[in-house]
This record gives sequence, structure tokens and C-alpha cells, in this order.
Amino acid sequence: MQNKQSFSLELFYRAPVVGILRGLSLDTIRDLARSYVGAGWYTLEVTMNTEGAPEIISSLRNEFPELNIGAGTVCNMKDLEKALKAGAQFIVTPIMDEEVIRAAVARNITIFPGAYTPTEIYRAWSMGASAVKIFPATQLGPRFIKDVMAPLNGIKLLPTRGIAKENIRSFFEAGAAGVGMGSSLFDDRLIKNKNFDGLRNHFLEIKNEINEYLI
Repeated sequence: MQNKQSFSLELFYRAPVVGILRGLSLDTIRDLARSYVGAGWYTLEVTMNTEGAPEIISSLRNEFPELNIGAGTVCNMKDLEKALKAGAQFIVTPIMDEEVIRAAVARNITIFPGAYTPTEIYRAWSMGASAVKIFPATQLGPRFIKDVMAPLNGIKLLPTRGIAKENIRSFFEAGAAGVGMGSSLFDDRLIKNKNFDGLRNHFLEIKNEINEYLI
């Protein structure tokens, strides 16, 4: 039974990182999710280009009601409908698709649309985005976040791609409301070795880097 229907901002800000799951099996994700919860992390995104993504989202919603479970790489209305039918509590897009944004906002669904330029960022926010995903943040870096936040300080930014344990703190120092992390968070070596205790410790080490920014 899917107990918690809506996205919890309170839980998100206890550990303001969206963990991005792509291309992993449901069995692996179950083990990973247990380590995630054990480390005090609460928000997971399953990308829609993962095989069986709707089934994975639905299973996670049922088995981990304490987590925020969302759908990523939502690029069109077809993806959106599949994600919501599966029970996704939030939507993440890599692009600015205004139809998807409007539809999510109209249904009171938390959405983090992808944007790159200040104009795109402002447009996404003005349409009702809960936060704007800065993607890809690899080349932009923390300085871009700080520069954008100067004139657009009322907007919540969620830089994604290129975030790692070594630089996560600098993005929060620059004013990011949260970040999105994929392979740097879900260490491939630890997962392949089924070292989920090690993965939990890895989560805790990253979380420790941003302790002062947690609620």
C-alpha cells in the first residue's frame, strides 16, 4: 500500500540530495534503498529510460513509504503519465518542456525541470517549478550558481551532474537548495561487490560534508 501520497519537502531538506538511479535492477535498488534509508537519506529518482522504470517506482513506493520516490528523464507527456500512474511523487526533467511543467503544476505534483541559462531558469520557476534543476552543472560549477543567485535569489536551484563528495559543499556554499547526484553517490564498485554496508558509509561521508546545511 502506498501510504505517503505527496512529496515531503521536510524529508528532502533533512538530506537535500536527489539520488538518481539509472540502469539498475529492482533487486539491486532494494538493497541500495535500505542503505540509503539507514544513512538518513530520503529522496530517490528513477530515470524513465531505465528498463522497467514504472514497475521499479511502484515497488519502491510500496516497500519504502518513508522515502520520496520520483521519476527522472521525463521528456514528454507520455513519460509523465507513465510516471504518475506508477505513483511517482515528484518529476524531474532534463529539459524545459512547458507542457510537462504545466501539467505537473496543475496536478500539484512537485517538479524539478531542467534549465541551463538564466532565462530558462527564470521561466521554469515562474511556471511553478518547486526548484530548478541546473543541468548539466559539470562545466558551470558553483560560481555559476552564486552568480545566478545574486539577481535571482528567490529561486531554488538544484544543480545536477558533476556533483561529488569532493565539491558538494561548495555548491551549497554558493546557495544551492539541493543537488542531484548519480554515479558519484551510487558507487559502482561498492554496488557490484554488494557491499551495501560500505555504501551506507559512503552516503554518511557525503552527508557529513553538508551537515551545517541540513535541517
